[in-house]
Amino acid sequence: MRIIQCLHQNQPRTAVVEDARQVRLTDSDTYHLADEALTSGRTLVEVVTAHLTDTRLDYDALIADRQLLPPLTHADDAHCLVTGTGLTHLGSADTRDAMHAKLDDSEQSLTDSMRMFKLGVEGGKPAAGQTGAQPEWFYKGDGSIVVPPEAPLPVPAFAEDAGEEPELVGLYLIDADGRPRRLGFALGNEFSDHVTERHNYLWLAHSKLRACSYGPELLIGELPEHLEGRSRIVRDGATLWEKPFLTGEANMAHSLANLEHHHFKYSGFRRPGDVHVHYFGTATLSFADGIETRDGDRFEIEVASFGRPLRNPLTFESETATVTVTSI
Repeated sequence: MRIIQCLHQNQPRTAVVEDARQVRLTDSDTYHLADEALTSGRTLVEVVTAHLTDTRLDYDALIADRQLLPPLTHADDAHCLVTGTGLTHLGSADTRDAMHAKLDDSEQSLTDSMRMFKLGVEGGKPAAGQTGAQPEWFYKGDGSIVVPPEAPLPVPAFAEDAGEEPELVGLYLIDADGRPRRLGFALGNEFSDHVTERHNYLWLAHSKLRACSYGPELLIGELPEHLEGRSRIVRDGATLWEKPFLTGEANMAHSLANLEHHHFKYSGFRRPGDVHVHYFGTATLSFADGIETRDGDRFEIEVASFGRPLRNPLTFESETATVTVTSI
């Protein structure tokens, strides 16, 4: 089952994707449907099916009217935590490492990026019952930084770059006992400032504090091991840049279970009722091909298994005043 979330009569509602042009509305939103599944012991598919109405909506009209929402949200942004992990995909170290240093055959010359990648290759898929290597981890923000599908991604005036990162996203709700429960997966644009990161690797944390988007569809159930997609940038109606990308565990150095373990092992990330949006990394960036984005460019990320592509235009913000802190 694939679901979306949209505004209907000014209320968030979940809808089941019936085909490429039509969705069928439920009488609730994804958060409350998932919560009902947790408390009732039924599957999310069973609960969504039980809440279906007879109302069907035109998918294109929802997009044209900007009624799409991310497929899972929390009513309180502070209870939605957006995080991610990098250097997880086979080949991803090449892109990252090229931003930081050139390599030779000496172990001593390896950058921290390549060392981290090697840890994942050697120990990112542990046997059952064992703990694998820790991945790179980063924080993006709370729910306030999430941009709906089709809506503009804002670029802060202080940013030095505005680059896409086509990724899989895991969507989770923490149950009453503090256990992370995965609803499913969505396409995501993690969106980052690669120029800032390239200046100094210790600025990686700064480079990730940007808006992001995921959706429009949430794929309920297990993830195929091998997924092929395409990432592109459209400028003035024409494709400026396009490249295929591979994801799914068959194309990753880490297992999803290992990435999830190293995120949720922290008790602060297991607060009952919280939503978690976790990005799983990528190996494909337009930045690596020398692309510089502009105001009005549109990112498009698509994988057939996820239905409609995730699309977001860019909007560059004007200069902002310096923030001054005063005492009380």
